[in-house]
Amino acid sequence: MDHRRRYATMRGSLQPTLVNSKDTGERPVASEDGSVVLEMRGVWASYGPFTALSGVSLALGHGEIVALIGPHGAGKSAALKAICGLLPVTQGEILYNGGRIDGLSIEKLVALGISYVDEQRLIFPSMSVMDNILLGTYARSRHGNGAAIAEDIGTVFKLFPVLDERRKQSAGTLSGGEKQMLAIGRAFMSAPRLLLLDCPSLRLAPILVKAVMSAISELRKHGITTLLVEQNVRAVSHIADRGYFMEKGEVVASGRPAELLSWSNGSRLVS
Repeated sequence: MDHRRRYATMRGSLQPTLVNSKDTGERPVASEDGSVVLEMRGVWASYGPFTALSGVSLALGHGEIVALIGPHGAGKSAALKAICGLLPVTQGEILYNGGRIDGLSIEKLVALGISYVDEQRLIFPSMSVMDNILLGTYARSRHGNGAAIAEDIGTVFKLFPVLDERRKQSAGTLSGGEKQMLAIGRAFMSAPRLLLLDCPSLRLAPILVKAVMSAISELRKHGITTLLVEQNVRAVSHIADRGYFMEKGEVVASGRPAELLSWSNGSRLVS
């Protein structure tokens, strides 16, 4: 029987467990209030003929910050794309607050409270910083939530003061770190319950990495559950509750990020 060593987190300690490779694996992880926000159950997905995900299973409890780590090409970004509807699921299922969401349109997923920030930091460069932020409120503004929107704009500027200073500036003139802040701020304006972040520290200076990670941690106070892909394990280890290590489209280990780093001999992942 083919087995793979997997690590399971139990009451804060990492304990090695042997698991059959055909087991779809990760059992639901509930938060302190007992709620499971997101589950992937044996999910398979492909880019054309290339298999990107091979039976991926994971779970997030309400308010958790969970990291997907692993080498390039491991399937981390593909997992986020499958959740947010950009990569079709060919087998398995994805549950959000207990309801199946794989196959739903992106518009419906946003309406459910799922927001995705791509590693490319997609913004509208010719528009002002403020207009980019307001674009995040599109679905909400149709329902007349003016007071709540104004409050959330204030929260974005509190999280990222530099955006307040540059609110009238064209977004295309921002630095890479400022564009990342803007992308996260715009995602927050959609009032997400689940935030998906792809490589938020990519190509950022250390001081900006610290600022971005601090802001992600603060979002927890607003009831947001976060799943992020990250190459900089050292940076994410300070804010993540747990992590999943992926290789070749599979989850091969789970635990606290620092422990996963030790398990994987993955010093190459630390920036």
